[in-house]
Amino acid sequence: MQPGLIALQQRLQYTFKDSALLQRALTHRSFSADHNERLEFLGDSVLSLAISSLLFERLRSLPEGDLSRVRANLVKQDTLHRIALRLQLPDVLRLGEGEFKSGGKQRPSILADAVEAVIGAVYLDAGYTPAEVLVHHLFEKVEINPQMDAAAKDAKTALQEWLQGRKMKLPQYRVVATTGAAHRQQFEIECAIAEMDLVERGMGGSRRAGEQAAAEAMLTTLKAKNHE
Repeated sequence: MQPGLIALQQRLQYTFKDSALLQRALTHRSFSADHNERLEFLGDSVLSLAISSLLFERLRSLPEGDLSRVRANLVKQDTLHRIALRLQLPDVLRLGEGEFKSGGKQRPSILADAVEAVIGAVYLDAGYTPAEVLVHHLFEKVEINPQMDAAAKDAKTALQEWLQGRKMKLPQYRVVATTGAAHRQQFEIECAIAEMDLVERGMGGSRRAGEQAAAEAMLTTLKAKNHE
């Protein structure tokens, strides 16, 4: 195994049984067809559950809506980007030549996605409990307190709170299409609220950005309906 990957596992405080999973988690789609997007998808869900359990224990007096907002602050791109830098992920990411030359190793969206992919890889390698332990380790140095609920809400969080306030199910997001060259891809994301039979779409340079755009479009539609 490469020295960089051995050192990364030491920083993660986790040793992979299947090192190919870690390699895939660090591989951008511009480098290979065997890339990390599916692991990122899985890791996103594991991260959300692990952070939810962490907040449930630490912030016992906080109601559901505030817990959701704190969680959104913790799993947002900026936080994951800082974790990626602390793990020194830019040193071990595998990028295609075009993405590399355009500064991909420092791009926040790519680094945040890689953190989620690593979490997903640990989940596949050993199951939920080791993945949860990893998430708690990664967030040890991240401030967690009730005041975080006063932070500015992004579109996804605002939409989630709007629905929760009306006792409705959370929206569903899915990738509809990807366009453009591998190092400059655009993701078209669909946001659906089944109970209201509403669907909106948004575009972004990453899955995360596309989801935010779709959520923003949905919020605009909901505001228009409220004024009808």
